[in-house]
Amino acid sequence: MTGIDGCLADAMTVPGARGASLVDWTSGLALGAVGTWPDGDPEGAAAEAAELARTAFENFAPAAPAAPAPAGAPVEELVVTARDSYHLIRFVETSFDSSVFVHLWLDRTEANLAMALFRLRDVTARLVPA
Repeated sequence: MTGIDGCLADAMTVPGARGASLVDWTSGLALGAVGTWPDGDPEGAAAEAAELARTAFENFAPAAPAAPAPAGAPVEELVVTARDSYHLIRFVETSFDSSVFVHLWLDRTEANLAMALFRLRDVTARLVPA
C-alpha cells in the first residue's frame, strides 16, 4: 500500500504531468496535491473536478434496481480533453464506500493518453490494500 504522498509522487512521474491530487468528491476538498494547477489554485481545481465527478455519478448510476448492479462503482474514470491539456479522474475503489479520486492534469503536447491512463490505474491500485 502506498500513502497519499507516495501515490501523488508516482502520478507526477507520468510523462506530461503538471499536477496530481487526491480529492474527496463529496466535499470537493483536496486531501493532497502536488505540482502546478490552473490559476495556481489546487483547491479550486479539486472543487471543479469534484463537481464533474458528482455529475458523472448522478448521471451514470443505475436509476432503478431492475437488474442486479455489477460490482464496483458505476464510473471508473473520466477523461476530459482540452486544447492544451488532459484531465484524468480515476476513482479509488475500496472495500468500504469510498468517495475519493485521483485527479491528474497533463500537458497534451507531452503526454501519451493511453499510457497515462494505464499508469494512473496502477497508481490508484497501490493506494489501497487489496
